[in-house]
Amino acid sequence: MRHRGVHYDTGTIFRGPGYSIATRRGSLDLSVVRRELQIIRDDLHANAVRVVGSHVDRLISVARLALDLGLEVWLSPSFFEYSASVTAARTVEAARAVAPLGAAYPGRVVIIVGAELTLFMKGLVAGRSVADRLENLRGDPSRLANGRLDEYLASLVPAVRAVFDGPLTYASLLFERVDWTPFDYVGVDHYRDVRTADRYLDVLEPLLATGRPVIVTEFGMRTFAGAESSGALGFGITDSIRLWLHTRPVVGRLVRSRVRAGYQRDEDVQARELDETLAALEQSGVAGALLSTFVTPEARTDDDPRYDLDMDSLSLVASLPTRHHGTAYPDMSWEPKKSFAVVARHFGAP
Repeated sequence: MRHRGVHYDTGTIFRGPGYSIATRRGSLDLSVVRRELQIIRDDLHANAVRVVGSHVDRLISVARLALDLGLEVWLSPSFFEYSASVTAARTVEAARAVAPLGAAYPGRVVIIVGAELTLFMKGLVAGRSVADRLENLRGDPSRLANGRLDEYLASLVPAVRAVFDGPLTYASLLFERVDWTPFDYVGVDHYRDVRTADRYLDVLEPLLATGRPVIVTEFGMRTFAGAESSGALGFGITDSIRLWLHTRPVVGRLVRSRVRAGYQRDEDVQARELDETLAALEQSGVAGALLSTFVTPEARTDDDPRYDLDMDSLSLVASLPTRHHGTAYPDMSWEPKKSFAVVARHFGAP
């Protein structure tokens, strides 16, 4: 695979029913970011990062650091639960902001103009929330044939190209029907678990047949026993009510987020599943893969399984309790998981 990378979240705001308003990576220390990007390049042996987030200024700052370090940037502005017009306007704003970097580093900045919009943007499928839209699609899969996603992308892509002279893709769900003609890369978020392992590569064949390079824009595995067969890849195992309360003013200080009862930490599961997924992708003919994710600072590990939020994390490193530092990297507030070494072996292979 020519493009071997990981996600790097610069701060994503999740809006709407089911999320309340939650922010991933509430603060961003650029000295820490630069150090983590160096580790991604030198020790993880990645050559690309999918820079994700809802704050355009942060996206550009992190993109600049990554490019200066010789990494490719797959810029992924993330705006949840807005209308099509607002989502498009914000995406074009991000494209305009990154355009000077695209000009300075030709071919090394790719914009992902949207991700899984059928579920995460208002108006393509009826429903007030992701859960509602999923339920509506299960009840009537023909809703996918309404053409609204292609209409949106057909309007958005020219607007982005008007301000950004570089390659584009879209991070699709496997069931989304996308006309790839306007794009430089075919992008697909494609997770593997026991339900899909036997046909994981087969479903990529129609995308490979387009003749465009295919990028698996998202894949990964959580860190608890049974994660590979839990069906929880999309929504996780954190107690959603306590998480919601934790984000509330005043009361949030009194409620600690926790994992739902009955789960146990298992780094071997994550390491084994990522090893098998990467081995498969390396033989598949895809041009690249971007793994979710490098670090999730708010999902801290804990000796008490009830509060080991890292079990619910896809990250390759376990964020440590406040004011703790790692042993492998004493300047970092995290410790590499077993999966870190597995991914580094794959990414570093000749």
